[in-house]
Amino acid sequence: MEAPPTLDTLLQGLRTRLQQAGVESPGLEARMLLSATTGLDTAQLIARGSDPASTAQAAHAEALCQRRCAGEPMAHILGRRAFWTLELGVSPVCLIPRPETELLVEQALAVIDELDTDAPRVLDLGTGPGTIILALKSERPDIQAFASDRSEGALQQAQTNAHALGLLVQLWQGDWLDALTPQPHFDVITCNPPYIDPDDPHLTRGDLRFEPRTALAAAEHGLADLHRVIDNARPHLKPGGWLLLEHGFDQGERVRQRLQQAGYRDVHTQKDPAGHERTSLGRH
Repeated sequence: MEAPPTLDTLLQGLRTRLQQAGVESPGLEARMLLSATTGLDTAQLIARGSDPASTAQAAHAEALCQRRCAGEPMAHILGRRAFWTLELGVSPVCLIPRPETELLVEQALAVIDELDTDAPRVLDLGTGPGTIILALKSERPDIQAFASDRSEGALQQAQTNAHALGLLVQLWQGDWLDALTPQPHFDVITCNPPYIDPDDPHLTRGDLRFEPRTALAAAEHGLADLHRVIDNARPHLKPGGWLLLEHGFDQGERVRQRLQQAGYRDVHTQKDPAGHERTSLGRH
């Protein structure tokens, strides 16, 4: 009878398969898949590399590897994604948190700290799994946290994440600001809306193929939802309140123009670590 493979052998096989499939970080992702299969962290996998893998572990690792080789995002395979200092549960019904969105969190925290109130009201529009609002609430526990999304599934994921993290967030279902009735006022509104052009070929490649198109693409070359939020958010802001938006790397100038046309002041844009204009904000 053939001896079962060791964990080291299984890990090497996963790495080779992922590398052949064109995965950018095959070693890292192989360890992540094997950790998900065995429940062991990286240090434990190293220490126990000569241990035999069970038949069930080998089969589970193979199934996960096949999914990744087919292009399915690691976040969906693992059911989670690290963002900011948090571990967030994710699912195919909502946008996967991305590192560039941490810039919006940083800017929102800076704005919150300048407000002349001990318990600012903060609203996140299109919250998905609660990415932005949970990061803000984790850093500034005294904020009154609110979030909305049109997707019931996304709100369920956000609620699950909030509960797991022990963070209180009030959630509304609705399309952008349409969820807000009667019209409450906020000190800060954040939003990471869909901003990809529907004809962008990247939508048919990589992880984007597995994410909801409504969370990624918008009409008017990706600007429709940005414009809608800009045009409708101001009545929901307190005097001196801020609107902060994430947008595409080439949309900064048009977003600034729209903010200024809508009557916002102190309009400016921040660049992400890659040097791309990524977050624009304006004050009521």
